[in-house]
Amino acid sequence: MAALHDRPPAVIAVAAAVVGALVALVLGLLTFGVQATAHPDAVPLAVAVDAGAPPPLRAVADELAGGDAREVSWRVTTPDRTRDLLSRQEVYGVLELAPGKATVVLSGAVNPSGTQVAHQVLAGVAQATGAVPEVVTLDPASAAGRTAPLAGTALLWIAGLVAGAAFTALARRPTRSARLAGVLAATALGVAVVAGFFALWDRALPLTAPVLGYLALVGVAFALVQGALLRLLGLRAMAVLGPLYLVAPAVAGQVPELIDPVYRALLWSWTPFRFSTEGLRALLHGGSPDTAQVRVFAALAAAGLLVLLLPRQEGQPDLADGVVDVGVDQADRLPGAQRQHTA
Repeated sequence: MAALHDRPPAVIAVAAAVVGALVALVLGLLTFGVQATAHPDAVPLAVAVDAGAPPPLRAVADELAGGDAREVSWRVTTPDRTRDLLSRQEVYGVLELAPGKATVVLSGAVNPSGTQVAHQVLAGVAQATGAVPEVVTLDPASAAGRTAPLAGTALLWIAGLVAGAAFTALARRPTRSARLAGVLAATALGVAVVAGFFALWDRALPLTAPVLGYLALVGVAFALVQGALLRLLGLRAMAVLGPLYLVAPAVAGQVPELIDPVYRALLWSWTPFRFSTEGLRALLHGGSPDTAQVRVFAALAAAGLLVLLLPRQEGQPDLADGVVDVGVDQADRLPGAQRQHTA
């Protein structure tokens, strides 16, 4: 059977067009499709009224909570629970109602996409009650603070990916110690780059031991998983690792209530980028990551380390090991066995 490059040029052109269309299809599904299908679905919000509030205000709260709108999921609470609900991100915004006054309470520690939707909905409800809403933001975040969690995640992935690909392409006979040294170097330098950007963008961003430690955990997990796939598949792993990077801004930058259910199940539910983004956002605002956000990266690091430490089977070189010695005679460029046979 003739190889593709031996086919007529017209056939090659059509095959190349098919490959390009398939790549565009995959990238469109992973990136623009998430944003194009974004729609509010049960966005968690709260309306807060005092226990002794006038009956009309209580009636407004009960009416909101009893509504059947799919876009918003309401809960009734009291003003003294507002900060707790927002800090745990059980809701993305709270509308506090008082006689002649309405206050929209938001938090800088919440994903900006969720905060934006909460602001729009809560301000509209407040105006419908006849009040001019006052907006209060707890733990306000600067533009850099809103950008840093996702940017830090993406940069750590890129640092490990480029380092791993370059090592795979250049190293002829990589040892396990060399691979691990590369992982540690890529992690340390990647964290340094991210920390440097944080300091450049906003000096108020905390570069504390928990923040740097979490960045290091994410960075080493990324580098180990990338190194493991590159060891198993060689540079062909870039066909998987490259598109995964594109998932970060499209999926991790959204709250799940804004993502189409299909994308939520197929992408958002498993992508590690959302865990690192939300964990880092919590740390930058004085909180701490959830246990699950730490366990995910500990598990990824352990799995990647296991693959990198597995011994090679005799006679089975890694795909990433570069060229394999086939016994080519330097004099006539023919395999030694063939030269002896022709003699």
